Amino acid sequence: MADRLRPVTIFMNNMNKNNYNKTPLADRLRPATLDEVVGQRHILGKNRILRNIIESGNIPNMIFYGLSGTGKTTVANIAAKASNKTLYRLNATNASVADIKSIVKESDGLFGQNGILLYLDEIQNFNKKQQQSLLEYTENGKITLIASTTENPYFYIYNAILSRCTVFEFKPLTVEDIECALKRAVKWVGEHDFPNSKITCGGEVLRHLAEKSGGDVRKGLNALELAVMYSKPNESGDIEITLELAEQCTQKKAFQFDKKGDNQYDVMSALQKSIRGSDPDAAVHYLARLVEADDIQSICRRLMVIACEDIGLAYPQAISIVKSCVDSALMLGFPEARIPLAHAAILLATAPKSNSAIMAIDAAIKDIETIDTGEIPRQLQNKHYDGEGNTVKGQNYLYPHSYPNHYVEQQYLPDNIKDRVYYEYGENKNEQAAKEYWKRIKGEK
Repeated sequence: MADRLRPVTIFMNNMNKNNYNKTPLADRLRPATLDEVVGQRHILGKNRILRNIIESGNIPNMIFYGLSGTGKTTVANIAAKASNKTLYRLNATNASVADIKSIVKESDGLFGQNGILLYLDEIQNFNKKQQQSLLEYTENGKITLIASTTENPYFYIYNAILSRCTVFEFKPLTVEDIECALKRAVKWVGEHDFPNSKITCGGEVLRHLAEKSGGDVRKGLNALELAVMYSKPNESGDIEITLELAEQCTQKKAFQFDKKGDNQYDVMSALQKSIRGSDPDAAVHYLARLVEADDIQSICRRLMVIACEDIGLAYPQAISIVKSCVDSALMLGFPEARIPLAHAAILLATAPKSNSAIMAIDAAIKDIETIDTGEIPRQLQNKHYDGEGNTVKGQNYLYPHSYPNHYVEQQYLPDNIKDRVYYEYGENKNEQAAKEYWKRIKGEK
């Protein structure tokens, strides 16, 4: 811990910001070897599979999956260099099949003598036809494909491509990983851009920048570059990057969140599972993530689902209360909307739980989808006459309100499933009270 907080000091003088390299720092510092890559030890550590593949130089078709700023493009560049193939880059947001065909033509020319490696970024933006256009070229060896995506490839990439590629997940970088990259960046900037002055960046500053990066090293480097470039030198021309300056460069934490994307559903899933698990602290945490992402519609919808699915009949009033909170939030908008939304999340997390309703309806739907449930009993049909084919004359419906306690025994389910039980009373106080009431009314033991 002491080593992490030790200040990083670089000596520089005669700073000339007008001569500062305009290429973003993150690009100038892009690692050239696997040892320079921070994080991803689960696939790039010693004797790990992706490291072994790259070091062998025999690069297969691969898909890199993970949030932005986690090293996908960097590792693809290193892999291309190790393979000795000519590297081409395309971004699926603006590329076309014609671009791919143009690259394939190069494989027969001078630049394709050692083979071609195509790095296709954001492959999820290719439609099915565009993705399928890659199959022929990957199978005949015209190109080696490394595709990257910020979305779950098993949802967004077609099976034909997946079956021909090895998928590697790039995980968000830890604060310690980003701190390591920032230390290297401070040293590099001092040696290459301002070699004649002095710049100091304390360990607590590096920690702050790393924590505000949200697992994205590029965001951390961008904030550091901003602090270096627009800080005020002292009388000697030296710069000290203070914590106050760092806070101004990172006024809001970078939050890895892609609306309609995989990360969005991860956060919403975590919110629902935390509420289901009766943990109000975790529920508020994941709610805060969604609030920071300004995703009020998803929050409202998910809270209503939770009220029905996870609290249900244990506390049926929760549905109307959450609906009121949701309506208030939509009327107020952010930032005030966070208050009724927090009310709803905490209420749901601390409420008794029951999934008896969803279990009952899902069991009934399964029967309808898989078996012949039979005809609706005659006494329940909307008929008040007897056709010639009816062997039992008269509807014979018993009107419950005409009997004591508004109950009379009769068959309601079709004959084929007349003994089926879909609803099981939950163990909570509310449902157990209802169970005891009906046992008494029906004369059950």
